[in-house]
Amino acid sequence: MKTTAKKMSVFQLTTLVAANMMGAGIIMLPTKLAEVGTISVLSWLITAVGSLILAHIFAQCGTFTTKRGGMGGYSEYMFGRTGHFMANYAYAISLVIANVAIAISAVGYAAVLFDLTLSPLQVSLATITLLWLAAVLNFGGNAKTGRISNITVWGAILPVLFISVAGWYWFDPTMYKSVWNPGQLPFFDAVSEAIALTLWAFLGFESAAANMDAVENPKRNVPIATFFGTLAVAVIYVLSTNIMAGIVPNADLLNSTAPFGLAFAHMFNETVGRIVMAMMVISCCGAILCWQFTLARVFKSSADVGLFPKIFAKVNKADAPVKGLFIILAVQSLMALMTTDASLNRQFENLVNLAVVTNVFPYILCCLAVHVMLKKEGAGMANRVSIMVLSVFALAYSAYAIYACGEGPIIGGAIAIVIGYIIYQLAFNVVPRAVRAKQRPTL
Repeated sequence: MKTTAKKMSVFQLTTLVAANMMGAGIIMLPTKLAEVGTISVLSWLITAVGSLILAHIFAQCGTFTTKRGGMGGYSEYMFGRTGHFMANYAYAISLVIANVAIAISAVGYAAVLFDLTLSPLQVSLATITLLWLAAVLNFGGNAKTGRISNITVWGAILPVLFISVAGWYWFDPTMYKSVWNPGQLPFFDAVSEAIALTLWAFLGFESAAANMDAVENPKRNVPIATFFGTLAVAVIYVLSTNIMAGIVPNADLLNSTAPFGLAFAHMFNETVGRIVMAMMVISCCGAILCWQFTLARVFKSSADVGLFPKIFAKVNKADAPVKGLFIILAVQSLMALMTTDASLNRQFENLVNLAVVTNVFPYILCCLAVHVMLKKEGAGMANRVSIMVLSVFALAYSAYAIYACGEGPIIGGAIAIVIGYIIYQLAFNVVPRAVRAKQRPTL
């Protein structure tokens, strides 16, 4: 269906990228990093550098590409339609998983805010409700999603910015130093322990590329939104989480499902803490909205080029792929029920690690393909050489991040990717050849 829906501006796209990263990562992260200790600041720095390198590579991809499909289109330069499919398939799987994890974060904050004690099944049902609500709000189209994210993202940005700037007043260096490495892990193991979690916080910098079909002047605006959104969030992340470790006792952070609310309760009082919890719930809901939008666009862009079922390409008058969203929601609902766990934090962490593994796979494909893209699209030699060097570092970081996720998520991610490859071969090679053979006249 042809539409005249208004597209996102560069500011809306940058905000969407920030909302995706901050809503997805920062909400529950201090609790998980407390298990590692303040040595996780080194993990932050490694991940910040790695993410900025990846963001720059994606910015270059967005500038030079002539192919549609975001990361799938980038991968196609080197790996053909197989690479296009596998990149978007892996990314789609990652987003399906990630959205469930984000919704769990929102439920955790809301439960503390309203003094609710939820059973594991009730957590899963509340998670499903949030996912469906976010999807319904996306039926209004691209510009509406951008406007909503412009508002909701401040629910996370304001508290995090406050801690980053003013939190030093309450910061206790002795407390910070005392939990440097509470588990007494070897240096490499301690840093690696937090790599997956910190990378999770940065997942979302690629969402500008994933939404390029819904953006005004994508060749200009996608690179801007990608790089500057990532840089701003990197600074905020490193400052806020480390300052918080010197404000709230580590034992309290470990047992919290609403760490930012807890931090503000320590700095001020319980009422302020609850206000911050409410703001974080709003921000998390906005992040779910943005991620559901991004997920739907990934499926749609792949369907537009014939790699995903055509039902995902069908849109309403507002350019929203409603039918595809309903299918996605059914899968997410099933996943929320399948991952039900007595510990909300453990349920969150399991989903995070699996999402990171599947999300990094298309990063690797894009890093391998970018030099082919730049050469084919006529980029200057200096630009090509610099990107090739950066790609080596990006690939090394990506491999390290996958290793840090642990054996279980690696196996789970590998199985998901192999299944995707089998699906592609069956759909585009085996079955079509069998059909052609059957249709061939016999002599």
